[in-house]
Amino acid sequence: MSATIGENIRRLRELRGWSQARLAREMCRAAGVIGDPVTRQEISRYELGKRKPREWLPFIAAALGVAVEALTVPPAPDEPPPPTLADYLPDNDPLAPLDGHLGRRLGMGAVVDLQQRVHGLRLADDVLAGGDLIRPALRELRRAVRLYRETSHTEEVGRRLLVQVGELAQIAGWIASDAGRHTDAEHVYRLGLDAARQAGDRTLAGNIAGSLAYQFSNTGRAAEGVDLARAALTEAGAAPPKARALYLDRVAWAHTMTGGAQPAMRALGEAGEALAEDTEGTESPAYLYWVDAGELRIMESRCYTELRRPLRAVPLLRDVLAGYDQTHTRELALYLSWLVVALADANEPEEAATAAERVLALSADVTSERTAERGRVILRRLREFADVPDIAELLAAHPAA
Repeated sequence: MSATIGENIRRLRELRGWSQARLAREMCRAAGVIGDPVTRQEISRYELGKRKPREWLPFIAAALGVAVEALTVPPAPDEPPPPTLADYLPDNDPLAPLDGHLGRRLGMGAVVDLQQRVHGLRLADDVLAGGDLIRPALRELRRAVRLYRETSHTEEVGRRLLVQVGELAQIAGWIASDAGRHTDAEHVYRLGLDAARQAGDRTLAGNIAGSLAYQFSNTGRAAEGVDLARAALTEAGAAPPKARALYLDRVAWAHTMTGGAQPAMRALGEAGEALAEDTEGTESPAYLYWVDAGELRIMESRCYTELRRPLRAVPLLRDVLAGYDQTHTRELALYLSWLVVALADANEPEEAATAAERVLALSADVTSERTAERGRVILRRLREFADVPDIAELLAAHPAA
């Protein structure tokens, strides 16, 4: 039994991307223990089956966001694991053409076909989550890289193929990040950045670098997120207004996650000014179709929430969510989760409980690690209101989180 528990602890810890030291800290926090009575070495003993967690078992489960039974029962055989980037990309330089450009000669029709598939993947991401899309996304990326490397084409067709590889890498990286596959996402983003630069598309390079910066900001690498978000803005140069607005939004979020309120607010203001320049007739890349004033207000409200300014965050979130597309389940759940936190900060626990119930209901069938993590965040945030009946009922229904 102890071997099974140890294997489950290690497996679930690695799924979260945590070190043994991080798990030790989180389980102490879940137990409400001050200090660090459990060390990394103790976690190692549990995982190796040298020691049983005993009374610590419920707190390990709580820290990992699972029921106790998930630690004690042998795991069911997993379905074949999703492919990794290494399964789909050639060794060495993945964008280096093969000697002699082996294979058939491609024309512009191949570029148009790839462009349509890339955009279809983007539209699918609007209504499906990372866990549903990661396999086809990485499969398409592999196919696109091989198409570029293993065929002959004119210089212009080759450049446009590289642009599509870059666009595909951006959406595939986003999907991998949403699925919790952060290492794969980083590799994909870096591949796309290389493709965009080789193609001379600075706007696309800025978009990809900004996407990676956003992942850094959300995965404990906030300082790197600030540096890369600002570099993405610089990389884009004289980008279209929508692009600059998006990149400035990412700068704002990066500063928010480091606690930099003033630079965050300044970037938000500049993002609004940039979007105001997007007048009729202004051309923007197709992949920026979703960037509008509503998205900027959502980012503004999220920044206010993280900076603990609920009086500004709550009205903005309510206004945007009132007209939000209900088919975009993942985004709806994510944005509602910030409303929960803002309501808690505003000392409105009953309203927070109502919004939290909706978040958890929406997230139940969504294969997104981001929504799962936000569910854990809001339940932890609501613990201080455990004496409020609505909150107590909610926490009782989700004890593992």
